[in-house]
Order: sequence, then C-alpha cells, then structure tokens
Amino acid sequence: MTSSSAHPDGSTVPSTAYLRRLAAPGVGSLVQGGAALFWLPQAAWLAWAVQRLGAGEGIDAVWLPALGIVAMGALRAACEAWGARRIFGEVRGQLSVLRAQVAAALAARSPLDMARPASGQAASVIAEQAEAVLPYLVRYQPARWRAMLVPIFILVAVAWFSWVAALILLVAAPLIPIFMAIVGWRAQAASQQQMVEMGAMNAFLLDRLRGLATLRALGAVDATAQRLGDVAQSLRRRTMAVLRIAFLSSAVLELFAALGVAMVAVYIGFHLLGTLEFGSWGRRLSLAEGLFVLLLAPAFFEPLRELSAVWHDRAAGEAALDALDALAEAGVPMPGRPNAHAPAVVRRGAPSVRIAGLHFAHAGEAALFDGLDLQVAAGEHIALTGPSGAGKTALLSLIAGLMPAASGDIAIAIGGVSLNDETAPALRRRIGWMGQRPHVFAASVHDNVAMGRAGVQDDDVVQAMRDAGLGDVAQARPATALGEGGGGLSGGELVRLALARLAVQPEADLWLVDEPTAHLDTDTAERVVDALLRLAQGKTLIAVTHDPILAARMQRVVQLGGEPAVMAQEAA
Repeated sequence: MTSSSAHPDGSTVPSTAYLRRLAAPGVGSLVQGGAALFWLPQAAWLAWAVQRLGAGEGIDAVWLPALGIVAMGALRAACEAWGARRIFGEVRGQLSVLRAQVAAALAARSPLDMARPASGQAASVIAEQAEAVLPYLVRYQPARWRAMLVPIFILVAVAWFSWVAALILLVAAPLIPIFMAIVGWRAQAASQQQMVEMGAMNAFLLDRLRGLATLRALGAVDATAQRLGDVAQSLRRRTMAVLRIAFLSSAVLELFAALGVAMVAVYIGFHLLGTLEFGSWGRRLSLAEGLFVLLLAPAFFEPLRELSAVWHDRAAGEAALDALDALAEAGVPMPGRPNAHAPAVVRRGAPSVRIAGLHFAHAGEAALFDGLDLQVAAGEHIALTGPSGAGKTALLSLIAGLMPAASGDIAIAIGGVSLNDETAPALRRRIGWMGQRPHVFAASVHDNVAMGRAGVQDDDVVQAMRDAGLGDVAQARPATALGEGGGGLSGGELVRLALARLAVQPEADLWLVDEPTAHLDTDTAERVVDALLRLAQGKTLIAVTHDPILAARMQRVVQLGGEPAVMAQEAA
C-alpha cells in the first residue's frame, strides 16, 4: 500500500503507512522517557546515605545526598512535564490535520456513492473515536520508549555489582513482553470490534432519529427501542471484553514483576548475611551496594508496568487509526476541485444543457445510460419521467456534477462549457438543487433559507420566502426556530422552504428539482407547482417527477425508458 492516495480535490489523503508515522518517537518522547534515568543517581545517593547512617555518622551525613535527590527529582519532573507538554501540542495539531484530511476525503466523495460511510458512523469516528489517538501518542509512545531505554541502563548498573541479580532480571524481563504481546493481539482485535460496534450504534441511532416521525406514524417506536437496546447491550459486552483483556495484561505483568523483585531481594538478603557468597564478581557487596541493587530492581520493571497500563491505549489508538484510514479510502469521486480557483466560465443568464454520448452505471449494476443524448434549450422547462429505476435521479445528479460519468459529455451554459474537474466548481455555483427529501437543520427559518451563504441579507430571505408562498405561514417566520428535520412545518411547507433556498440564490439559473410534489395532497401539490414555476421564470428548469399534473405544466416531457439511452420526447 502506498503512503497516500490522491483525491479529486488535489489533497493527499493519509493511508495506514502515513498514519503510523505519526507514532514515531520525537524529542518530547525521548525527553519524557529518558527522565526515568534520573532515578539511578537518586538511588545511589539514597543507598550511600543509608550506609553512612548505619556507620553512625549522624544526620549531618545525609544533607548532601538529600539535596542531590531533591535536585534530581525536580529535574526529572521538569523533563517529564516539558516532554508531555510538547508531545500533547504536536499530537493535538497532527490529529486536527488528520481529521481535516479525512473530512476532505469524505467531502471529495460523491454523496450518491453507495459505499459512502453512514454519516453517524463517520461522525463517531472523526469526533469520538479519533480521540483515542491522543492517549496512544501522548502516553503510550513515551512509555514504549522508556521501556526500551531504561531497563538496559538499569541492567548494566546492576550487573556492575552483581551478575546474579542482573541474570534474574534478564530472565524475568522477556516473559513480560511475550505475554503482553499475546494479550495485546487479542486486545487490539477486541478494540477494533468495539469501535465498529460503537460506530454502527451511532449510525443506527442517527438514522432512527432522522426518521422518528415516520417511526411514530408506523407504530414502530417500541420495536426500534428494542433494537437499540440490543445494540447497546452488544456494545456493553464488547467494552467489557476489552476491559477483561486489559486487566489480564496487568495481572500478568504484576505477577512476573513481583517474582523478579522478590528473587533479587532474596539473593541480596542472603548475600549480605553471608549465606550466598557468589554472584558479585568475587567480593561481598557492601550495604550501600546491596541497597542500590534492591532499589533498582523495582525500577527495572517500572517502565514495563507503565507500558502495561497504557497498552490498552495502544490497542484503542491503532483501532482508531484503522477506522480513520477506512474513512479516507477513495470511493466514487465527485467531479471538481473544491479548492481550485476556478474562473468564471460563463456569463449570467439561463444556460442550455447538452448531453452527448453519456454512459453511466452504478458499481456492479447494469448500465443506466449507454450513449444518452439530450438537448435542453436555455430557459426551457422540462420534466423527466419514467418508471422507477430508469435513472431519472441519476441523470439529474450527473448534470449537477455530484458523480462522474463513465464517458460522454455534459455541457452547460451559453458557451457550451463541458462539465469536468476544472469547470465543475464554477458550474455548480449556477445550479440550484432540490432533492427528494430536503433536509432542515435545527436552526431558525432564516438560517435554513440563507444556509450561511455570503452576501445573503435579511431582506433577501424575506423576499424569497414570500415568493415561495411562505409569507403568510405563521410558523415560518424568519426568527422561528425549527427542529431537526423540520419539526413545526408541514410537508408542503418544507418543500416551499426548499424552494426559498433556491430563490435566494440569484446566481443559480439552472434548477434541478427531484420529485417536488411527492407525498403531497392535490391542493398542496398545486400550490408547490405554482410557486416552482413562478420562481423558475427566466431560468432553465429540469424536474424529475411522477406527477402528471406537474409534467403537463412543463414545456416538454422527456420519457426515460427501460433500456439504456432509450428516450422519448414530446411537447407538453
């Protein structure tokens, strides 16, 4: 696998190899990990002070070692704090960049990509699961470096005085990483399963919240609650499995660390008593030397204890990186380079649309269009009709530049500008899109109409709402707050709100509308059609519809047949 993959927006999206390079130890990791080595002079001064006290020198003999211990302790704390602060700053910045790259990768994919991750799952990975990378890099990496560096120095220092004590530590040490590796493999697999389960639950919950009104209408609230409870219980079991493995790894470490320290203590004790004369290079250890070795024995295992404590952070961090990498995988790209400085390719005015030799098929499916040709004159209003699955919405999406065609040419505007990666951003600015289910955000009516567009004034919003037929609707005042999904507005009012969004875009002179009257009663549908045709005057309008009344009021009807590229045209 290469280190990165290119996307249509020109950005480089991180792959697994790139993500793992974020975990390489830097200066902060080295300083924070190496700070533990200050314990060696501290242990030496402590052992020396105890021996001098034992020799009867009095309290005056310990002032110098005490000052040394305090100085080394302060220096150690300063190094650990500086290293942690530096690592946190670097990792937080890297994680922000990584999130932005993953979000850009998702934005570069077509919204109609059937393999596109669910929005709830993507939000969970980027906002929640990605935080697991922070403790992985901030805590695990310094602990890993400390476990690699500190035991070697301690082993050399212990071996200088007693090869037996060093041998005990050397034999006990490898058993810990071996068992930790065995447990760690299972921990990473369990963490991945937990994150998959968490993302699935978030996606399920968000989907059901969006369709709560439908669930209530169908009487499926209790069944949905039961299923959500089952998913939550499954996540609980996954989480407990991860915790059990984490406790198991800690227990294994404590067992072997305790045995190693105990064996060193037994040897040093019997050696100082004269029972065991061997193991100290042909001489007997002094009290200070024996105590120094004893003080270093727990410190030998301390980095491994810390590594065990953050081993779960590694498993969770690796799983989070894998989840982010999965989101960054290339899918069906959306034409255009959003960050490119696209020139204004056409002048203002109702554009024409010319489609020539269009070929398109969804992945793994039969071709919808195989050489489709279509001409739409500037300012013409046409209706796309046909049976379900004939490709009406797909054709609308191809014209809007929401997904790429296999081949063929789509030219928009007076100058006959073809839709491609260079011209798509400028052409999309001239397109007004209204899908089958216009989404309403939990915000004011004004914000839902303006949609954060630069240059849209309050008067523009009021006029657009009046033109869309919402001027006399009490619950559609600009300052009125709406619930997520449009709570407070009827179906017809939601459609007219979507029309107001189009009307507030003066530069949009090509309107693509998908089933504007679906699921509306006759009277409401008639009012929506009146508003649509009134607002679309002087603009090019292409509407997908099954409504014969709407089709009859359009200037031309285009019938998409069952075979690819079969199309009948008739004047309305």
